Amino acid sequence: MEPSRKDFGESDLHGNVPDKSEVALLLIDVINDLEFEGGEQLLGFALPMAQRIAELKTKLKSSGIPVVYVNDNFGKWRSDFNQIVTHCLDDDVRGKPLVQLLAPESDDYFVLKPKHSGFFSTTLELLLRYLGVDSLILTGIAGNNCVLFTANDAYVRDFKILVPADCVASIKADDNEYALRQMRDVLKAEIGPSTQIDLSKIMEAGHGENRQQQSPATESRYTGKAARAADGF
Repeated sequence: MEPSRKDFGESDLHGNVPDKSEVALLLIDVINDLEFEGGEQLLGFALPMAQRIAELKTKLKSSGIPVVYVNDNFGKWRSDFNQIVTHCLDDDVRGKPLVQLLAPESDDYFVLKPKHSGFFSTTLELLLRYLGVDSLILTGIAGNNCVLFTANDAYVRDFKILVPADCVASIKADDNEYALRQMRDVLKAEIGPSTQIDLSKIMEAGHGENRQQQSPATESRYTGKAARAADGF
């Protein structure tokens, strides 16, 4: 049985996490120097993605939804998040314009991950349970890698999943679209444009129902035509 807020009590991580929210926005591996093979090609997709994420982040934070940066430690076990941010902003790296668009703010949360999934050997699930989260909005890079792995682990933990298609990027567009289809068809994620996320429906849906009994077709948290946008993938 998955732990609930009652299992942890009504504490707030000893005063360090005052927020309570049934929804959280995850930014996956966006603090990234992109200094790897394929990084230049990924940057071309990542910059417009970052613009959309920045707009979505502002919108969600204004509604009281917490933001969690879930970032790779790049194999450096002594690294910390601030060092990674400083490296990407101050050094002459390919990913600098990406990080400039999505630099974390003082009230954002962060979790460093050693592998592809944001849940594997990290404190992410503990943080989300303390916050009372049961719906996740997943964004970041790469869609066919760390975003997909994180979505898979979120699904098996019974989190509801929303993936704004314009807020996810991969090195190849075809790979990105395939990953979105996998998340929609296998992980029951809702897919659509970030500009048409219906916050009221997200909040209404976040009350601990059996996620596997819901489907994007009947419980869409997008507005208007966006509720059917996933069928285009």
